[in-house]
Amino acid sequence: MASVLHVVRSVVAPITRTRAFRAVAPAALPPVERALARLTRGRFQLSAVLVPSLVLHTVGARSGESRDTYLMYTPVGRGRLVVAGTSFARDRHPAWTYNLLAHPDAAVSVRGRRFDVRATPVTDGGDRDALWARIEAQWPGYRAYERESGRVVRLFVLERADAGDR
Repeated sequence: MASVLHVVRSVVAPITRTRAFRAVAPAALPPVERALARLTRGRFQLSAVLVPSLVLHTVGARSGESRDTYLMYTPVGRGRLVVAGTSFARDRHPAWTYNLLAHPDAAVSVRGRRFDVRATPVTDGGDRDALWARIEAQWPGYRAYERESGRVVRLFVLERADAGDR
């Protein structure tokens, strides 16, 4: 199964980096994900068919209101996940990254299970490169979004708030 998934990802990944996909996906995918979340009570995400996916629950940096964002993640150890603010290679950082910088205590839902996390931005070059390598092992060519956006994509490690309690 893992080899089939790897082949599918290798075929689909280049499509996700096309201009057409980047033009349509930011507007089309979030409403689809929200509808599926309502229908399945948060247990299914379209993006999760190809990659591990979560719903990030943050507090708005300026508004203070609750915000939900559907994201791909890469597991990086027990109770730790990494997320990348690629925003489909747009030239601006996605809003959720500002939210995490302002309010690093957040929550995530994975397959309908919600847990609290603490977000830490990754700034060290060596750590960033190692995390990008793990992300790209999961989704080939994903770092191309960073090069194409003309900005340094924000990476965050999300650590379970109860990770030390295990």
